Amino acid sequence: MMKIEEVKSTTKTQRIAHHSHIKGLGLQEDGTALENASGMVGQQIAREAAGIFVDMVKSKKLAGRALLMAGPPGTGKTAIALAIAQELGSKVPFYPMVGSEVYSAEVKKTEILMENFRRAIGLRIKETKEVWEGEVIELKTEEKDDQTGYGKVVSAVVITLKTSKGSKTLKLDPSIHENLTREKVTIGDVIYIEANSGNVKRVGRCDVYNSEYDLEAEEYVPLPKGDVHKKKEIVQDVTLHDLDVANAKPQGGHDFVSLMNQMNKKKKTDITDKLRGEINKVVSKYIDQGVAELVPGVLFIDECHMLDIEAFTFLNRALESTLAPIVVLATNRGYSQIRGTDINSPHGLPVDLLDRLLIIRTTPYNLEDIIKILAIRGQTEGLKITEEALQELSNIGNQSSLRFAILLLTPANILAQTSGRDEIAIQDIQEVHELFLHAKQSAKILEQQADKYIS
Repeated sequence: MMKIEEVKSTTKTQRIAHHSHIKGLGLQEDGTALENASGMVGQQIAREAAGIFVDMVKSKKLAGRALLMAGPPGTGKTAIALAIAQELGSKVPFYPMVGSEVYSAEVKKTEILMENFRRAIGLRIKETKEVWEGEVIELKTEEKDDQTGYGKVVSAVVITLKTSKGSKTLKLDPSIHENLTREKVTIGDVIYIEANSGNVKRVGRCDVYNSEYDLEAEEYVPLPKGDVHKKKEIVQDVTLHDLDVANAKPQGGHDFVSLMNQMNKKKKTDITDKLRGEINKVVSKYIDQGVAELVPGVLFIDECHMLDIEAFTFLNRALESTLAPIVVLATNRGYSQIRGTDINSPHGLPVDLLDRLLIIRTTPYNLEDIIKILAIRGQTEGLKITEEALQELSNIGNQSSLRFAILLLTPANILAQTSGRDEIAIQDIQEVHELFLHAKQSAKILEQQADKYIS
């Protein structure tokens, strides 16, 4: 009998993070929130408000505005922000950061904020370029002896491209060989080569090979129509920060001294306001000519109470700029001190900034919501758990916090496996709860045994 084995995929398994189960806001077409959808549970009012926010972003009616998500710890603020990113899709820039990131020894606070602002603003550039496009049906290199006498080097690349109308064989410069190698072009791929720059773009695998069995998922595209040599509209998505970095790179010589000088420079250098101003002028010119389109993205600042009064003042100014993204802030603070001052303010934010914000409030989860969230987490992590164990874990989460209950899932699974079971039982939850303390238990012990600790 013939032996047949199933081939496992060689693609690496993605690490399961805290919010791996979030796929979207879980809204119906009319904008109302479902009780349990797209990995989101509860917080219907906050999710519906976030849905309206997403619609405003998509219609480009919110650039330069800001949103604050405020609520107790573990109430889904970051989850909603990531759900917003999923709803916006990959074409709209979404850049997350934490408030404490601005305190860097290398770069000043306002520079980091400005850098992240510009990471969250996209530019869609449309250009009509002269290209050679088709399916690769032949690919070979011509070699010659290296002048140094060591081995051979590529002298030319011979490539045959085929379209529905015919095929052409091209002899290309050896520098294009590097581009072909970088794009991992093989026979059967659909590519295009820009006539002016020699840039190569692999579009995908030709769909005539769709019946092949590949280990990794492949994107199949139809055989290009028309001539091999044509004019094609090419769309490129870049961020303003990409343009800043590209234009800030020193164009020094290629001699040894220049190389050493570049190596000795700091890893991070400030991009000047003058350079950004020049780039803004060019971008505005492209937009006026219809060559480019501005795509305001989202900058998400978690733990925004960690910013200080200087950073908040900068935010006030930056939000009024003509080129500004949508800023989403998140905090779990009530009345607290504004960092860098002795003033107490709601959420630890200055009142003049609060006036500019739309505020979405998140509320603590009830027991039913905690049960549903823990069931989703168990499914995401590939864990089996009995109904009794899930109920016990939910009770623990209700008494302590949802985060603590989620953290107990993996150690409980290890205890179950040690006992020879593939399903988490109630005794595993009870045992792991005895082994690990949550924040409230630890605080109570500190209060009772204050004399035994250094204070």
